[in-house]
Amino acid sequence: MGRIEAAFSELKRQGKKGFIPFITAGDPDLDTTGELLIELSGATVIELGVPFSDPMADGPVIQQASERALKHGVGIGDVLGTVANVRRRIETPIILFSYYNPLLQFGLKRLAQEAKAAGIDGVLVTDLSPEEAGEFESELRANDLDMIFLIAPTSTDERLKLVAQHARGFIYAVSRAGVTGVRTSVSAEAEKLVNRMRKFSSLPIAVGFGVYTREHVKDYQRYADAVVIGSAIVAEIERLQGATTDLAKRIGEFVKELSD
Repeated sequence: MGRIEAAFSELKRQGKKGFIPFITAGDPDLDTTGELLIELSGATVIELGVPFSDPMADGPVIQQASERALKHGVGIGDVLGTVANVRRRIETPIILFSYYNPLLQFGLKRLAQEAKAAGIDGVLVTDLSPEEAGEFESELRANDLDMIFLIAPTSTDERLKLVAQHARGFIYAVSRAGVTGVRTSVSAEAEKLVNRMRKFSSLPIAVGFGVYTREHVKDYQRYADAVVIGSAIVAEIERLQGATTDLAKRIGEFVKELSD
């Protein structure tokens, strides 16, 4: 049993729901990313964003975080090195959250092998559909890494069935159409989507995109197995940069307020 499956199995045993924070690797710097991974190690899973120059699915908050990381020259090798360093101290599952282009440029076989060696547990590629994921999926499976897929309210039943056939670890349900970022209300479409997906898969389902408050978290946890928060955390990281010497600790406190 891999770390992701074990984490969700333990949640189920305890009758609890999960919490998945997202941070962008290299924002504000790689040392802080390592500290943040340790600080967030009480999460069910951690999503670690790979900086990319054209993150079309992301709103301005995460786009700007990628820009800051790229200005420091942060690449996939740096991200994997940071994970390898902290893996000696934490057992929390970590997945790479990326667009396909930087992974392709790095090399799919190389990425899968080095990700496994670094202690990565899975990969979510935002712009790679299951129909086109065969080669990468094979490389991940060969290295016992989970392939995480996105589903959205616009996904057809045929697409949901296809995701069910290929996904491992958990399934990421996008709460609504559009990009990541601030929302003032929860999405009624998310619950419908999760219920539809459960007809085709027994994998845990996490809901994300637009989750910004403790109230959002509690509402989505009514029917989802876990909730993902990204933009709210990344925005707080940006706000605290240069304003505190214990950024990671402050972010840990911020996340605890959202998730408890």
